[in-house]
Amino acid sequence: MSSNRQAAASSPWRAPILFAVLAILFVLEGTVRNGLFSGSWNTALAILNMGLISAITALGVNMQWGYAGLFNTGVVGFLAIGGLAPVLVSLPPVEGAWAAGGPRLIGSLLVGLGTLALAKIVYTRTRRAWAVALVLIAGFVAYRWLFDPAVSAIEANDSARTGNIGGLGLPVLLSWLVGGAFAAAAAWAVGKVALGLRSDYLAIATLGIGEIIVAVLRNEDWLARGVKNVASIPRPVPYEIDLQQNPAFVDFAGRWGLGVAEASGIWVKLCYLSLFLVVLLAIILLAQLALKSPWGRMMRAIRDNEVAAEAMGKDVTARHLQIFVLGSAVIGIAGAMMITLDGLMAPNGYNPLRYTFLIWVMVIVGGSGNNWGSVLGAILIWFLWIKVEVWGPNLIGVLVGPLPDGDIKAHLLGSAPHMRFIAMGLVLLLVLRFAPRGLVPEK
Repeated sequence: MSSNRQAAASSPWRAPILFAVLAILFVLEGTVRNGLFSGSWNTALAILNMGLISAITALGVNMQWGYAGLFNTGVVGFLAIGGLAPVLVSLPPVEGAWAAGGPRLIGSLLVGLGTLALAKIVYTRTRRAWAVALVLIAGFVAYRWLFDPAVSAIEANDSARTGNIGGLGLPVLLSWLVGGAFAAAAAWAVGKVALGLRSDYLAIATLGIGEIIVAVLRNEDWLARGVKNVASIPRPVPYEIDLQQNPAFVDFAGRWGLGVAEASGIWVKLCYLSLFLVVLLAIILLAQLALKSPWGRMMRAIRDNEVAAEAMGKDVTARHLQIFVLGSAVIGIAGAMMITLDGLMAPNGYNPLRYTFLIWVMVIVGGSGNNWGSVLGAILIWFLWIKVEVWGPNLIGVLVGPLPDGDIKAHLLGSAPHMRFIAMGLVLLLVLRFAPRGLVPEK
């Protein structure tokens, strides 16, 4: 039985067959209307677009875990800091914000960075803790002296509508790269501290930094309006209302037998789909080339036996930092893409269960160490995550139908939406039992 399972896992047809089954599920979602599927291409494409963004996120986690064995439990934080990029890059500048506190804000950030650099120099040259502490305290006082008045002035500027620093008015596609750079910078800061320690310290550090980043976004109104949210993020695709007012598009929709509202929604989602596919395929191409290169073989050797790799002269900590930064950059790109798709920056929406745990389920189910497996796992798990919210109540309704009306029946029906959590746990257990290396295991 074990040999048959291993032979099936190594079959070259395994991945194409599984992707074909996944494609059939989306076709059914778009064409069949019953208790299982919506029969709407708008719904099918919406699920697929978010699945592609999840696939990019899973690729970033797979680079860290599958290539190097780094356990990143702060995925939500790197997604969130990547999502900040469209706000700071693509939104137009807020009138009066820079004049109110911009120069002082930039000065405070420079003072903060200068303080950290000076503290490192002092520690390197003197090795005296009191000297480092003195530099940090003086730098902190100077930083707050510049930072607090600047933030107060920016947040007081038209606080009802804006109250934030605004953006640069640049193309939103550029913000995707900037989102990757933001996440890479955060990963470098965390990695410099934690990667030289045992692996469990990295998990603790990333868990903490993830929550810290989300907390900063929630509370620092000057940055992205905090819990008041930022709407109207610019799009790289047309708006539905513009298409509906275009006579040529109205004729096009009529020739396909579609209502103009339905056709405009499908067209916009197809435009997003094209962009997301380009990004996904480019990242997979680069990741595959890297994995098959001497660098990729070195990373897997370090993952499998750090002691032996270090004995061969490899700088394990430096290589870990490198892959941790690269993986986090990919996660940051996905975070910027997600905010662009939603058109809304809402810090309260960054839930670790959705943006950390579920991403890890995608990677494990798909097959850690295999890029195509991560993509398959991400799209499949996201499809199930969305559909189980519909299937769960229907299933519970059938199961409790024979029960008499009462508190027990009402409680079971009220708990039906939580079926998605049970379903994800069940899928994970089944995969770990029957395909412990994932649906498409590493070769």
